[in-house]
Amino acid sequence: MSAQEVSSGRHTISAVAMAGIVRHDWTLEEARQFFRLPFNDLIFLAQSIHREHFDPNEVQVSSLLSIKTGSCSEDCAYCPQSAHYDTGLGKESLLPIEDVLEAARQAKLQGAGRFCMGAAWRSPNDRDIERVCSMVEGVKSLGMETCVTLGMLTDSQTHRLKEAGLDYYNHNLDTSEAYYSEIITTRTYQDRLDTLERVRKAGLNVCCGGIVGMGEDDDDRAGLLVQLANLPNHPESVPINRLVQVEGTPLADAAPLDPFEFVRTIAAARIMMPCSRVRLSAGRTDMSDEMQALCFLAGANSIFYGERLLTTDNPVADEDKRLLHRLGLRMSGFYANA
Repeated sequence: MSAQEVSSGRHTISAVAMAGIVRHDWTLEEARQFFRLPFNDLIFLAQSIHREHFDPNEVQVSSLLSIKTGSCSEDCAYCPQSAHYDTGLGKESLLPIEDVLEAARQAKLQGAGRFCMGAAWRSPNDRDIERVCSMVEGVKSLGMETCVTLGMLTDSQTHRLKEAGLDYYNHNLDTSEAYYSEIITTRTYQDRLDTLERVRKAGLNVCCGGIVGMGEDDDDRAGLLVQLANLPNHPESVPINRLVQVEGTPLADAAPLDPFEFVRTIAAARIMMPCSRVRLSAGRTDMSDEMQALCFLAGANSIFYGERLLTTDNPVADEDKRLLHRLGLRMSGFYANA
Protein backbone atom coordinates (compact mmCIF):
# COMPACT_ATOMS: atom_id res chain seq x y z
CA MET A 1 0.00 0.00 0.00
CA SER A 2 1.08 3.60 -0.37
CA ALA A 3 2.89 5.39 2.45
CA GLN A 4 0.15 7.99 2.51
CA GLU A 5 -0.80 9.31 5.93
CA VAL A 6 -4.14 8.55 7.54
CA SER A 7 -5.45 11.74 9.10
CA SER A 8 -8.64 12.55 10.92
CA GLY A 9 -8.94 15.91 12.65
CA ARG A 10 -6.00 16.23 15.04
CA HIS A 11 -5.12 12.54 14.75
CA THR A 12 -2.36 11.55 12.34
CA ILE A 13 -0.66 8.20 11.99
CA SER A 14 2.78 8.42 10.45
CA ALA A 15 3.73 6.93 7.09
CA VAL A 16 6.12 4.62 8.94
CA ALA A 17 3.23 2.98 10.80
CA MET A 18 1.20 2.99 7.62
CA ALA A 19 3.88 1.06 5.75
CA GLY A 20 3.89 -1.76 8.31
CA ILE A 21 7.62 -1.49 8.95
CA VAL A 22 8.98 -3.65 11.77
CA ARG A 23 10.11 -1.29 14.52
CA HIS A 24 11.54 -1.63 18.02
CA ASP A 25 11.44 2.04 19.03
CA TRP A 26 7.76 2.71 19.64
CA THR A 27 6.85 5.48 22.08
CA LEU A 28 3.91 5.46 24.46
CA GLU A 29 2.46 8.51 22.72
CA GLU A 30 2.55 6.74 19.36
CA ALA A 31 0.74 3.74 20.83
CA ARG A 32 -1.82 6.01 22.50
CA GLN A 33 -2.82 7.32 19.08
CA PHE A 34 -4.23 3.93 18.12
CA PHE A 35 -6.64 4.10 21.04
CA ARG A 36 -7.76 7.62 20.00
CA LEU A 37 -8.05 7.17 16.26
CA PRO A 38 -11.57 6.95 14.78
CA PHE A 39 -12.48 3.29 14.77
CA ASN A 40 -12.90 2.96 11.00
CA ASP A 41 -9.49 4.55 10.36
CA LEU A 42 -7.85 2.24 12.87
CA ILE A 43 -9.40 -0.91 11.39
CA PHE A 44 -8.46 0.20 7.86
CA LEU A 45 -4.87 0.75 8.93
CA ALA A 46 -4.61 -2.55 10.80
CA GLN A 47 -6.21 -4.59 8.02
CA SER A 48 -4.01 -2.93 5.39
CA ILE A 49 -0.85 -3.81 7.34
CA HIS A 50 -2.18 -7.30 7.99
CA ARG A 51 -2.54 -7.89 4.26
CA GLU A 52 1.07 -6.88 3.66
CA HIS A 53 2.37 -9.70 5.84
CA PHE A 54 -0.28 -12.44 5.95
CA ASP A 55 -3.03 -14.09 3.97
CA PRO A 56 -6.03 -12.11 5.34
CA ASN A 57 -8.31 -15.15 5.14
CA GLU A 58 -6.13 -17.63 7.01
CA VAL A 59 -6.24 -18.34 10.76
CA GLN A 60 -3.64 -20.44 12.59
CA VAL A 61 -5.20 -22.89 15.06
CA SER A 62 -3.68 -24.17 18.31
CA SER A 63 -5.04 -26.37 21.09
CA LEU A 64 -4.21 -25.93 24.78
CA LEU A 65 -4.14 -28.48 27.60
CA SER A 66 -3.51 -27.97 31.32
CA ILE A 67 -0.97 -30.66 32.20
CA LYS A 68 -0.71 -29.64 35.85
CA THR A 69 -3.58 -27.76 37.46
CA GLY A 70 -4.00 -25.71 40.64
CA SER A 71 -2.09 -24.78 43.80
CA CYS A 72 0.23 -22.26 42.15
CA SER A 73 2.19 -20.14 44.63
CA GLU A 74 1.79 -16.97 42.53
CA ASP A 75 -0.94 -14.46 43.44
CA CYS A 76 -2.04 -13.37 39.95
CA ALA A 77 -5.34 -11.62 40.64
CA TYR A 78 -7.08 -13.11 37.59
CA CYS A 79 -6.05 -16.74 38.05
CA PRO A 80 -8.27 -19.50 39.50
CA GLN A 81 -5.17 -21.72 39.85
CA SER A 82 -3.57 -19.51 42.51
CA ALA A 83 -3.28 -21.13 45.94
CA HIS A 84 -4.05 -17.69 47.41
CA TYR A 85 -7.73 -17.85 46.37
CA ASP A 86 -10.62 -20.22 46.96
CA THR A 87 -12.12 -20.81 43.53
CA GLY A 88 -13.19 -24.42 44.03
CA LEU A 89 -10.42 -25.65 41.76
CA GLY A 90 -8.72 -28.76 43.09
CA LYS A 91 -5.01 -29.47 42.93
CA GLU A 92 -3.96 -31.99 40.30
CA SER A 93 -0.59 -33.60 39.70
CA LEU A 94 1.24 -33.56 36.40
CA LEU A 95 -0.77 -35.60 33.92
CA PRO A 96 0.53 -38.99 32.74
CA ILE A 97 2.25 -38.72 29.38
CA GLU A 98 -0.25 -41.03 27.67
CA ASP A 99 -3.15 -38.77 28.70
CA VAL A 100 -1.30 -35.81 27.19
CA LEU A 101 -0.55 -37.63 23.95
CA GLU A 102 -4.14 -38.77 23.60
CA ALA A 103 -5.30 -35.16 24.01
CA ALA A 104 -2.79 -34.16 21.35
CA ARG A 105 -4.08 -36.84 18.98
CA GLN A 106 -7.62 -35.58 19.42
CA ALA A 107 -6.49 -31.98 18.84
CA LYS A 108 -4.76 -33.09 15.65
CA LEU A 109 -7.96 -34.80 14.46
CA GLN A 110 -9.83 -31.53 15.05
CA GLY A 111 -7.39 -29.65 12.85
CA ALA A 112 -4.93 -28.11 15.31
CA GLY A 113 -1.37 -27.79 14.03
CA ARG A 114 0.16 -26.73 17.36
CA PHE A 115 -0.35 -28.34 20.76
CA CYS A 116 0.25 -26.16 23.81
CA MET A 117 0.75 -27.47 27.35
CA GLY A 118 0.39 -25.34 30.49
CA ALA A 119 1.46 -26.14 34.05
CA ALA A 120 0.61 -24.12 37.15
CA TRP A 121 4.11 -23.62 38.48
CA ARG A 122 6.02 -20.57 39.65
CA SER A 123 9.14 -22.35 38.40
CA PRO A 124 9.51 -26.07 37.65
CA ASN A 125 12.24 -28.28 39.08
CA ASP A 126 14.57 -30.22 36.82
CA ARG A 127 12.70 -33.49 37.33
CA ASP A 128 9.48 -31.83 36.17
CA ILE A 129 11.30 -30.44 33.13
CA GLU A 130 12.40 -33.96 32.14
CA ARG A 131 8.80 -35.19 32.30
CA VAL A 132 7.64 -32.24 30.21
CA CYS A 133 10.43 -32.93 27.71
CA SER A 134 9.06 -36.45 27.27
CA MET A 135 5.66 -34.94 26.50
CA VAL A 136 7.21 -32.54 24.00
CA GLU A 137 9.02 -35.38 22.26
CA GLY A 138 5.82 -37.41 22.13
CA VAL A 139 3.74 -34.59 20.66
CA LYS A 140 6.47 -33.83 18.13
CA SER A 141 6.38 -37.47 17.03
CA LEU A 142 2.76 -36.87 16.01
CA GLY A 143 3.96 -34.21 13.59
CA MET A 144 2.63 -31.25 15.59
CA GLU A 145 4.30 -28.03 16.71
CA THR A 146 4.73 -27.75 20.47
CA CYS A 147 4.42 -24.94 23.00
CA VAL A 148 4.63 -24.98 26.79
CA THR A 149 4.07 -22.46 29.58
CA LEU A 150 5.73 -23.49 32.84
CA GLY A 151 6.61 -20.27 34.66
CA MET A 152 10.14 -19.02 35.23
CA LEU A 153 13.02 -21.07 33.83
CA THR A 154 16.75 -21.38 34.33
CA ASP A 155 19.25 -21.29 31.46
CA SER A 156 19.79 -25.04 31.64
CA GLN A 157 16.05 -25.72 31.59
CA THR A 158 15.46 -23.62 28.49
CA HIS A 159 18.30 -25.42 26.71
CA ARG A 160 16.89 -28.82 27.75
CA LEU A 161 13.49 -27.91 26.32
CA LYS A 162 15.15 -26.83 23.10
CA GLU A 163 16.98 -30.16 22.89
CA ALA A 164 13.67 -31.98 23.31
CA GLY A 165 12.36 -30.21 20.21
CA LEU A 166 10.15 -27.54 21.79
CA ASP A 167 9.04 -24.93 19.25
CA TYR A 168 7.44 -22.16 21.36
CA TYR A 169 7.56 -20.99 24.96
CA ASN A 170 4.68 -18.92 26.32
CA HIS A 171 5.36 -16.36 29.03
CA ASN A 172 2.97 -13.42 29.12
CA LEU A 173 3.76 -9.98 30.49
CA ASP A 174 0.06 -9.68 31.41
CA THR A 175 -0.12 -5.87 31.54
CA SER A 176 2.00 -2.73 31.52
CA GLU A 177 4.88 -2.37 33.95
CA ALA A 178 3.08 0.59 35.55
CA TYR A 179 -0.04 -1.47 36.36
CA TYR A 180 1.68 -4.77 37.05
CA SER A 181 1.85 -4.43 40.85
CA GLU A 182 -1.95 -4.08 40.94
CA ILE A 183 -2.24 -7.59 39.51
CA ILE A 184 0.77 -9.58 40.78
CA THR A 185 3.08 -9.18 43.78
CA THR A 186 4.85 -12.56 43.92
CA ARG A 187 6.90 -12.07 40.73
CA THR A 188 8.41 -8.88 39.36
CA TYR A 189 8.07 -7.53 35.84
CA GLN A 190 11.80 -7.94 35.42
CA ASP A 191 11.47 -11.63 36.34
CA ARG A 192 9.21 -12.03 33.33
CA LEU A 193 11.56 -10.13 31.03
CA ASP A 194 14.50 -12.23 32.25
CA THR A 195 12.64 -15.45 31.40
CA LEU A 196 11.85 -14.14 27.92
CA GLU A 197 15.53 -13.34 27.41
CA ARG A 198 16.55 -16.87 28.45
CA VAL A 199 14.00 -18.36 26.08
CA ARG A 200 15.35 -16.28 23.19
CA LYS A 201 18.95 -17.17 23.97
CA ALA A 202 18.05 -20.85 23.86
CA GLY A 203 16.74 -20.40 20.32
CA LEU A 204 13.06 -20.94 21.11
CA ASN A 205 10.21 -19.04 19.52
CA VAL A 206 8.39 -16.71 21.92
CA CYS A 207 4.67 -16.56 22.62
CA CYS A 208 4.02 -13.48 24.75
CA GLY A 209 1.07 -11.17 25.20
CA GLY A 210 -1.26 -10.06 27.95
CA ILE A 211 -4.72 -9.76 29.45
CA VAL A 212 -7.03 -6.78 29.07
CA GLY A 213 -10.10 -5.90 31.10
CA MET A 214 -8.36 -6.12 34.50
CA GLY A 215 -9.15 -2.52 35.45
CA GLU A 216 -6.28 -1.03 33.46
CA ASP A 217 -6.72 2.04 31.27
CA ASP A 218 -5.79 2.84 27.67
CA ASP A 219 -2.30 3.93 28.72
CA ASP A 220 -1.71 0.53 30.31
CA ARG A 221 -2.91 -1.30 27.22
CA ALA A 222 -0.70 0.95 25.10
CA GLY A 223 2.20 0.44 27.53
CA LEU A 224 1.91 -3.35 27.31
CA LEU A 225 2.07 -3.21 23.51
CA VAL A 226 5.05 -0.83 23.58
CA GLN A 227 6.90 -3.24 25.87
CA LEU A 228 6.17 -6.17 23.57
CA ALA A 229 6.95 -4.28 20.35
CA ASN A 230 10.22 -2.91 21.71
CA LEU A 231 11.65 -6.30 22.66
CA PRO A 232 14.82 -7.07 20.63
CA ASN A 233 12.69 -9.50 18.61
CA HIS A 234 8.93 -9.35 18.38
CA PRO A 235 7.19 -12.41 19.82
CA GLU A 236 6.25 -14.82 17.06
CA SER A 237 2.85 -15.21 18.74
CA VAL A 238 1.08 -12.43 20.66
CA PRO A 239 -1.95 -13.73 22.59
CA ILE A 240 -4.43 -11.02 23.56
CA ASN A 241 -6.67 -12.35 26.32
CA ARG A 242 -9.92 -10.82 27.51
CA LEU A 243 -10.31 -11.28 31.26
CA VAL A 244 -12.41 -14.27 32.25
CA GLN A 245 -13.98 -13.31 35.57
CA VAL A 246 -13.71 -16.24 37.98
CA GLU A 247 -15.57 -16.29 41.30
CA GLY A 248 -13.15 -16.26 44.20
CA THR A 249 -10.42 -14.25 42.44
CA PRO A 250 -9.87 -10.54 43.23
CA LEU A 251 -10.99 -9.63 39.69
CA ALA A 252 -14.25 -11.56 39.82
CA ASP A 253 -16.24 -8.31 39.87
CA ALA A 254 -14.09 -6.28 37.48
CA ALA A 255 -16.07 -4.01 35.19
CA PRO A 256 -16.34 -5.60 31.72
CA LEU A 257 -14.13 -4.03 29.08
CA ASP A 258 -15.90 -2.23 26.24
CA PRO A 259 -15.77 -4.66 23.28
CA PHE A 260 -14.51 -1.92 20.97
CA GLU A 261 -11.57 -1.26 23.31
CA PHE A 262 -10.66 -4.93 23.03
CA VAL A 263 -10.79 -4.76 19.24
CA ARG A 264 -8.65 -1.60 19.36
CA THR A 265 -6.04 -3.55 21.35
CA ILE A 266 -5.99 -6.27 18.69
CA ALA A 267 -5.62 -3.64 15.94
CA ALA A 268 -2.81 -1.81 17.73
CA ALA A 269 -0.95 -5.10 18.28
CA ARG A 270 -1.23 -5.87 14.57
CA ILE A 271 0.12 -2.44 13.57
CA MET A 272 3.00 -2.44 16.05
CA MET A 273 4.03 -6.07 15.49
CA PRO A 274 3.16 -6.57 11.83
CA CYS A 275 4.88 -9.94 11.35
CA SER A 276 3.62 -11.59 14.55
CA ARG A 277 0.67 -13.92 14.83
CA VAL A 278 -1.87 -12.03 16.95
CA ARG A 279 -3.90 -14.61 18.81
CA LEU A 280 -7.49 -14.15 19.90
CA SER A 281 -7.21 -16.07 23.16
CA ALA A 282 -9.11 -16.35 26.46
CA GLY A 283 -12.54 -14.78 26.78
CA ARG A 284 -13.96 -15.87 23.43
CA THR A 285 -16.85 -17.69 25.13
CA ASP A 286 -18.29 -14.30 26.07
CA MET A 287 -17.67 -12.75 22.64
CA SER A 288 -20.37 -12.62 20.02
CA ASP A 289 -19.62 -13.92 16.54
CA GLU A 290 -19.73 -10.32 15.37
CA MET A 291 -17.11 -9.23 17.91
CA GLN A 292 -14.81 -12.08 16.90
CA ALA A 293 -15.29 -11.13 13.24
CA LEU A 294 -14.18 -7.58 14.08
CA CYS A 295 -11.09 -8.98 15.78
CA PHE A 296 -10.19 -10.94 12.65
CA LEU A 297 -10.76 -7.79 10.60
CA ALA A 298 -8.46 -5.92 13.01
CA GLY A 299 -5.63 -8.38 12.36
CA ALA A 300 -6.11 -11.35 14.67
CA ASN A 301 -4.99 -14.43 12.77
CA SER A 302 -4.63 -17.13 15.38
CA ILE A 303 -6.97 -18.81 17.88
CA PHE A 304 -7.01 -21.47 20.54
CA TYR A 305 -9.83 -23.88 20.11
CA GLY A 306 -11.24 -26.84 21.97
CA GLU A 307 -13.50 -27.01 25.00
CA ARG A 308 -11.21 -25.40 27.57
CA LEU A 309 -8.29 -23.00 27.96
CA LEU A 310 -6.43 -24.40 30.95
CA THR A 311 -9.31 -24.03 33.44
CA THR A 312 -11.82 -21.75 31.68
CA ASP A 313 -14.34 -22.51 28.97
CA ASN A 314 -13.62 -21.92 25.29
CA PRO A 315 -15.86 -22.27 22.22
CA VAL A 316 -15.92 -25.89 21.10
CA ALA A 317 -14.11 -26.80 17.91
CA ASP A 318 -17.24 -27.35 15.81
CA GLU A 319 -18.56 -23.88 16.69
CA ASP A 320 -15.23 -22.37 15.71
CA LYS A 321 -15.25 -24.22 12.40
CA ARG A 322 -18.76 -22.96 11.66
CA LEU A 323 -17.79 -19.37 12.43
CA LEU A 324 -14.65 -19.52 10.31
CA HIS A 325 -16.67 -21.05 7.47
CA ARG A 326 -19.29 -18.29 7.70
CA LEU A 327 -16.51 -15.70 7.46
CA GLY A 328 -14.76 -17.47 4.60
CA LEU A 329 -11.65 -17.99 6.73
CA ARG A 330 -9.37 -21.01 6.36
CA MET A 331 -7.55 -22.83 9.13
CA SER A 332 -3.79 -22.87 8.56
CA GLY A 333 -1.32 -25.35 9.94
CA PHE A 334 -0.47 -28.94 9.30
CA TYR A 335 -4.03 -30.21 9.56
CA ALA A 336 -6.06 -27.36 8.12
CA ASN A 337 -8.20 -29.74 6.07
CA ALA A 338 -9.11 -32.02 8.97
